[in-house]
Amino acid sequence: MSLTVADLTRGAMTEFQEKLRQQHEESMHRELEALLNTVNKAEAEISRKDFSGFKDIFHRFLQVKGPSVDWAKINRPPEDSIQPYEKIKAKAWAARAPRVSSAVRNENTFLDLTVQQIEHLNKTFNADVPLVLMNSFNTDEDTKKILQKYKHHRVNIHTFNQSRYPRINKESLLPIAKNIGTSCFSNCGLLDKLIAEGKEYIFVSNIDNLGATVDLFILHHLMSQPADKRCEFIMEVTDKTRADVKGGTLIQYEDHLRLLEIAQRLHEKNAMDLEIIVNQKTLDGGLNIIQLETAVGAAIKSFNNAMGVNVPRSRFLPVKTSSDLLLVMSNLYSLDAGSLTMSKKREFPTTPHVKLGSSFTKVQEFLTRFESIPDMLELDHLTVSGDVTFGKNVSLKGTVIIIANHGDRIDIPAGAMLENKIVSGNLRILDH
Repeated sequence: MSLTVADLTRGAMTEFQEKLRQQHEESMHRELEALLNTVNKAEAEISRKDFSGFKDIFHRFLQVKGPSVDWAKINRPPEDSIQPYEKIKAKAWAARAPRVSSAVRNENTFLDLTVQQIEHLNKTFNADVPLVLMNSFNTDEDTKKILQKYKHHRVNIHTFNQSRYPRINKESLLPIAKNIGTSCFSNCGLLDKLIAEGKEYIFVSNIDNLGATVDLFILHHLMSQPADKRCEFIMEVTDKTRADVKGGTLIQYEDHLRLLEIAQRLHEKNAMDLEIIVNQKTLDGGLNIIQLETAVGAAIKSFNNAMGVNVPRSRFLPVKTSSDLLLVMSNLYSLDAGSLTMSKKREFPTTPHVKLGSSFTKVQEFLTRFESIPDMLELDHLTVSGDVTFGKNVSLKGTVIIIANHGDRIDIPAGAMLENKIVSGNLRILDH
């Protein structure tokens, strides 16, 4: 058997990469041990559980080759594994909750709205549904201060810190943290406490998804399953739109539903690490870091008789950008007991596609560019780029594109109505 120079080169490169990976892992383990030494023995034991999970993810992150999913085994989910929401709603009509109008001030935060939703639920059904907030140890103290304003509300609020998977310096692949915060949900005793109180079901959502409220129809469906086919996990899914650039999809894999995340790493043309999401960020000081994450929905593979429910788009209303913020602040939505619903005055149920430029990125600057939020009931598409401001009582309809080139400024005057218009160049109206 003869070896070519290319074979020898590849072999040497593989050996070099393997030694490099080993070195990265050894260095990471030393740094994690150093972090454990910054806390007392009891806290170190709890943190060691977190770090054990992180070591596993970090190891897989370093394994550049080797797919974790056999693409030949991926199948479309069985037809009955994803149920239409309307079908579930029809079966659970008796569980419908009465709705009570509640005026909410525009200044309310995501947390204000969430507390109002759960308080409304507890008052309506004389229940004691708690709110559990997953926090990061970087914001834990600030969150506790904010929560004091809700102490007289009919909501028991618990907090826990997410698993402390340290953020990694992109260049050195070492943790940037110098000490450890407090413990996570399963390790801090909160899960045991809730189980001891008789809690059986947990609803998980991002707090900035203003459409994700407790749905009694879905809960009724979950509770009404026969014991031998008890559904242990329901994932809400919704039809995608052109605004969706992230997210995942449910697949059938080895007789279980699994979540395939679009944001996960592509190693090769046919290889994807299903479990790990590599989130690259730049800190305020300019340091490039990596966060290794897993989607909570990926847990679906660990439960029996899991299913999806295809819910209306109205239950997916995330606010991640200033474009999203403009939508939820507008008259497209009305507030009822802390819940946002599409205005009945809008003739079609789809949400407008809004794209605001970099001048609107920061919330404070975003707010200064609107004397009042425009009327968007008949809007289909809005693109705004450059130095643009809006006067009071502006109305936007159809497709509206406003572009101020570099050095130009566009002030949309108060009371203006733009319908299927492209506005560009320079437009200013001055008081005299």
